[in-house]
Amino acid sequence: ALYESTNNCSHNIIKLLLTIVYIPTFILGVLFNGMAIWFALRKIRKLTEPVIYMVSLMVLDLFVLFAIPFRIISYDSKKWDLGQTFCSFLESLYFVNMYGSILISVCICVDRYIAILHPFAAVTLRSPGKAAITCVIISAGVWAGTSCTFQLHNKDTPPVCFHGFSEATWENIILIVVLETVLLSSTIVVIFCSVQIMVCLQRSQKPDSPFTIKSKSLKIIVANLTIFLICFVPYHLALVLYYLVMNCILNDPHEAILSFLQITLACANLNCFLDGVCFYFVFKESVNLASVESNAMN
Repeated sequence: ALYESTNNCSHNIIKLLLTIVYIPTFILGVLFNGMAIWFALRKIRKLTEPVIYMVSLMVLDLFVLFAIPFRIISYDSKKWDLGQTFCSFLESLYFVNMYGSILISVCICVDRYIAILHPFAAVTLRSPGKAAITCVIISAGVWAGTSCTFQLHNKDTPPVCFHGFSEATWENIILIVVLETVLLSSTIVVIFCSVQIMVCLQRSQKPDSPFTIKSKSLKIIVANLTIFLICFVPYHLALVLYYLVMNCILNDPHEAILSFLQITLACANLNCFLDGVCFYFVFKESVNLASVESNAMN
């Protein structure tokens, strides 16, 4: 009875924490993405590489915003009545958002790195068309990779959506290695490119000109790096910890480790509204560049 009471208390605390994270994430995500869509439709007249990457991020954010209300409901439910296929589809939206956002964040950093540190190579390596093709390839690859979400639950038992993954899922070392490799390699690239860009921009920045295009580029890079580290790294650390404890140490992870995994997953979805910071800087930069080009032509 004491063990059950402790579990119920833990469940209520985690439910409260997830509610505190998910509800503001959903509200602010809808608000910021809505504002970004309005701003883009009203102000953007030219599709640049950063704008294309940001629009792709916006679409990915809308996917997970659709799934969040069902995620909140599922944690408070003992059963899932909407079918296993729909459950797997909702779970796939989480993976599409997370790994699509990770890879597009890498593209944003690499794109800025080439544009700022290798401007001559940028003439041939960068173009709006190439950025669009890159986003299509990433989206297709991530959607194809989410086929594994349709095998997360045991077919013999009714699914509890976002919970109750089968033991085979947690014993799949290939899946864990692939996910962690994507995160680790992406983190290395993002940190390397971001640091190189920040050093370059700081050296070339004039003290009396804080509002130049270079300073806006610096803000975009800092915001992108911060969002990347805050949202994606903790979840993947929790994923490795959970796998190791379940398969190498206890074979039955403590509730606290599972709770840590769930909380870091919730925090990973903070990118839904934190991306709004990048949207603002990129869209504003695009409008300013268009204005500068228009004035130059006149």
